[in-house]
Amino acid sequence: MRPLFTLFLLFSCLAAQAQAFKPEEIARWQRQAKQVNIIRDQWGVPHIYGKTDADAVFGLLYAQCEDDFARVEENYLTNIGRLAEVEGETALYSDLRANLFLDSTQAINIYKKSPPWMKELLNAFADGTNYYLYTHPTVKPKLLTRYQPWMPLMFSEGSIGGNISVVPLERLKAFYSQKKSTSWQHPDFEKQDREPVGSNGFAIAPAKSASGHALLLINPHTSFYFRPEVQMVSEAGLNAYGAVTWGQFFVYQGFNQNCGWMHTSSQADSMDEYLETIEEKNGKLYYKVGKKRRPVQVKKVSLAYKQGNQVLRKEFTTYRTHHGPVVGQQADNQWVTVRMMDTPLEALEQSYLRTKATDYASFNEVMKLNGNATNNTVFADSKGNIAYWHGNFMPIRDPQFDWSRPVDGSNPQTEWKGLHKVNELVQVLNPASGWIQNCNSTPFTVSGPSSPAKDKYAAYMAPDAENYRGINAVRVLSRRKLYTLDTLIAAANDPYLAGFEELIPALVAAYQTPAGKASTASKAVPEAIEVLRTWDKKYGKTSVGQTLAIYWAERIQKLARTRALPDQRLDNLTFTALVIEKTTPQEKVVALAETLDELTRDFGTWKMPWGEVNRFQRLTGQIQEVYDDSKPSIPVAFTSSAWGSLAAFGARAQTGTKKRYGNVGNSFVAVVEFGPRIKARSVLAGGENSDPNSPHFTDQATMYAEQRFKDVLFYPEDVRKNAKKTYHPGE
Repeated sequence: MRPLFTLFLLFSCLAAQAQAFKPEEIARWQRQAKQVNIIRDQWGVPHIYGKTDADAVFGLLYAQCEDDFARVEENYLTNIGRLAEVEGETALYSDLRANLFLDSTQAINIYKKSPPWMKELLNAFADGTNYYLYTHPTVKPKLLTRYQPWMPLMFSEGSIGGNISVVPLERLKAFYSQKKSTSWQHPDFEKQDREPVGSNGFAIAPAKSASGHALLLINPHTSFYFRPEVQMVSEAGLNAYGAVTWGQFFVYQGFNQNCGWMHTSSQADSMDEYLETIEEKNGKLYYKVGKKRRPVQVKKVSLAYKQGNQVLRKEFTTYRTHHGPVVGQQADNQWVTVRMMDTPLEALEQSYLRTKATDYASFNEVMKLNGNATNNTVFADSKGNIAYWHGNFMPIRDPQFDWSRPVDGSNPQTEWKGLHKVNELVQVLNPASGWIQNCNSTPFTVSGPSSPAKDKYAAYMAPDAENYRGINAVRVLSRRKLYTLDTLIAAANDPYLAGFEELIPALVAAYQTPAGKASTASKAVPEAIEVLRTWDKKYGKTSVGQTLAIYWAERIQKLARTRALPDQRLDNLTFTALVIEKTTPQEKVVALAETLDELTRDFGTWKMPWGEVNRFQRLTGQIQEVYDDSKPSIPVAFTSSAWGSLAAFGARAQTGTKKRYGNVGNSFVAVVEFGPRIKARSVLAGGENSDPNSPHFTDQATMYAEQRFKDVLFYPEDVRKNAKKTYHPGE
């Protein structure tokens, strides 16, 4: 009787779900599904084939939902400003921030005005997601039971819109909850105690390639499982392979048969904060622009939030000027507004069209849409070109102002004067050095001696500092005469940790002073100093020196950070200088003694190999993963990018653990050779699917930890040969 009851329950759920969707749209989805083939290879990677690009998008969203619907929904809850309806009142200001920059009414209007080809893709996005929900009635969304085609227009993530995450929620909350803050705040993500995020991109010219073909490294550093691996193919010329953000309908970082693109996070200044001088007259608010006054735009916003079993609403009175929304207050009569890219349609167009570029010229043409707000781009193509653009959306500004700080909104000279053309950006094309690297570092070392000259550009165009990954990348790429895919993988995984070049000698020198030797009675300190002195500064699973160096450096950094000047910006190199200068020899040595005590207390000995404490573990597949020292995990040699580790693995002790578990860093990694026939290899953190019962939950975990890559299946004959499952959506 149980199987019959189960079938009855399933059909009942289908019937209930069908009531939410119209019969005519269900029939339309079913017809489109027959035009889509999804082939899952031995790693669970979906290869989606459709007659049209819209078919491929339909299949892509369906496949994404199969692999991790929770992350698709989470991204849209956040970006359309409805997170508080699930998480409660604490998420209200995240929702408010989203609505300040673009609300659903505006997004719907933009959708209606979109060109037909984009409308088709946006419709396919919604249809593929909704068809998944229709065919999976046991899947219970947290909130979003129907997806709309305008939703991707609100998915702001730097290269596809103004990056609203740079607006500090603390300051926003202080203003709109009437708890005024009078201090300027850095964006949330710049807090020094957080793991750096970003990416690495390398491009190798034919002259430096053993095959005579250009090579590309694609190495995003994100939270794990942030982007799965996919291929999208259509009979209309689409054939893109790479990483796609959950819920988006295009390959974000990847390649096609002609070229490849890798985005790295940029500090190129694409947004500004303005200090608006506010005056009140006859009960109305005005702001100063030159000698004139303009009315502040005032709008009521009502946001829903969950409280227990109820859904309540909170109303906000929001404000904006021609610069943008008010996001904080600097002084009694000065409000802070933010101006950033606000052309989501162009951003989506650029994000999609670059996946169909055929060479450098066509890719550069797509860049003219100026839709990438916060990313650099490393590029290679089958014609042998390698290239780099630092940023893309770049306002023209008066260089007399410090654009890294809020500027006077009442001064007409602070207005943007249009956008820089693509050929005016900091960039490189086919450098004489034969290679390009960017690791979220300055573009003025991007190609070694062939790099752009800093004095030719306005400071706001490339304020990025050098970092230890950039230093190491330049060294690594300068060494070898010729590269293959294997040696490019080796370069991307070079184990040297440049971040300790000055820190460890400073500690050794501190110990050798009378004050340093007298600062601790620990008998283990001399032996530990010797371990560090002779350590080769390379990561490795068996390295005790690496364990000591990282635990000690984190401790001494925490002390030094308290001695930084207010609002002092600390990049990798200046922070190291601060640590060395602002801590005494005694403090450096005492920090080492305390490190030895901590390790001994937690593990029974301070002589801990790095791989014993630094682990990869995936237990539940939940967005907020849990960790457990008593359950299986895998040793990982590479470490935080803060120390110059090109392969990044940000790990820390979690609640209830002594060992460290990674959750950010290398995610999807690929190397590509652009010959007459594409050759590529890749690896994904953990696996393609978020279900612990799936064979693809952790099937790549060991390869990932050991920095081994699988062959990419790019061509249809290879995909079919290795197919494990072939189906139409809904089957």
